[in-house]
Amino acid sequence: MSRSALVGNVTAMLEDAGFLVSDRCAIRPKSFDIAARRGEDVLLVKILGNIDAFDARTGGEMRRLGTYLNATPIVVGLRTRDEDLKPGVVYFRHGVPVLSPDTAMDLFVEEVPPLIYAAPGGLYVNIDSEVLADVREEKEWSLGRLAKELGVSRRTVSKYEDGMDASVEVAAQLEELFEAPLTAPVSVLEGTEDIRDDEPTPEDPDVAPEDEPIATVFTRIGFEVHPTDRAPFKTVNENARRREQVLTGHSAFTEAAEKRARIMSSVGEVTRTRSVYVVDELTRESVDGTALIEEAEMEEIEDADDLRDLIMDRGVDPEEEELA
Repeated sequence: MSRSALVGNVTAMLEDAGFLVSDRCAIRPKSFDIAARRGEDVLLVKILGNIDAFDARTGGEMRRLGTYLNATPIVVGLRTRDEDLKPGVVYFRHGVPVLSPDTAMDLFVEEVPPLIYAAPGGLYVNIDSEVLADVREEKEWSLGRLAKELGVSRRTVSKYEDGMDASVEVAAQLEELFEAPLTAPVSVLEGTEDIRDDEPTPEDPDVAPEDEPIATVFTRIGFEVHPTDRAPFKTVNENARRREQVLTGHSAFTEAAEKRARIMSSVGEVTRTRSVYVVDELTRESVDGTALIEEAEMEEIEDADDLRDLIMDRGVDPEEEELA
């Protein structure tokens, strides 16, 4: 299956599951392919045939963007160099959960979360430690007896009851011994921090020299500026006091800039953020809801209200209204 067809299939699957899906981020370099939202759940999705192509730089960027945009970064992929991804298993690459299309379908369409995750050493499951302790005590089994049945140490059994996860094989043994379900689903949308790769999220990259005047304006009017490395926008700007976020691009207004502005608008609709593209010379007022602002206008903005008013005033470009 071509990557383009795979992106189309994943997009259609998410739409069938009730997600609002952004346009594809058809630019390079890019950290994610699509953004999607259903209710309060927001996803940033990278779609790959071979997940070995997912590198640490992209993983770090997706994790940073997930933090800024209150979104879950995920990868949907078919295989590694050595094998196909198993259905029902969550993998991790550079701190980002990785699902096969079948696992994603179960999770988002059927609403059946995966029970297994891959980690160094094999496949594991979350053991419901309280249920395990309760059923062991109901059977009046000691820690030592259960350890003997499992072929592990008493200390290991104690760790299971303290919340340590177990291999798939041990979990199956436990459920057979006690004739009770003991596993808990892997929460992909939240709570994966405890089981994913133990690597810190990289710091923000530096602001590009040509973007420093724009970043300075945002900082002056109360925003925290987060530069990006390989996103369709140059920065994510957050004003915590106003609970406001703005995606920003900056360049001459070329065909490529117009394409980026359209993608920013689509991503902004999904993530509920405003978007602004700063240009050298204004030839129109907006692109699909992304406000266009001249660099000279930007430097004259005095506070966050001025920026908001300018974005709202730009509205829809008359040229686009005629096309509609």
